[in-house]
Amino acid sequence: MRRGRRNAQADEAEVDMTPMLDIVFIMLIFFIVTATFLDEDAIDLTQPPPPPDDIQTPPSDTPAITVYVDERNQCSVDGRSTGCDRVTLAVERLLADKPGAAVILRMDEGSQHKILVELKDGLDAAGLSSKIEILRDTGSN
Repeated sequence: MRRGRRNAQADEAEVDMTPMLDIVFIMLIFFIVTATFLDEDAIDLTQPPPPPDDIQTPPSDTPAITVYVDERNQCSVDGRSTGCDRVTLAVERLLADKPGAAVILRMDEGSQHKILVELKDGLDAAGLSSKIEILRDTGSN
């Protein structure tokens, strides 16, 4: 009896990987091309550096409207207590008396961030530019 030796190479099946790689690259290109990138708007909270002490800055003639939010999240516009949901209306009313006035949002450090975002969004939606100032507690400890 004769035992036939089979060729070891004949037992191994080869799989052509080229079509699979083609499909993978086509899918990769498809997902790269169809991906959407979000451009999110953010609030710039960086404060400008304080002016040097040795330089005297002349007072500006531009009037300002100050919106203040205290640590209890109560709002006031130019010293008058106002509901936080009515700040934009109060500012627009004051701008009729002071055209070209700058709007300054002064937030106490202990106030809620949510109030800041709502006020800034409301002023931006009304087309009013504003600057943000965070007041830190400078009490002696």
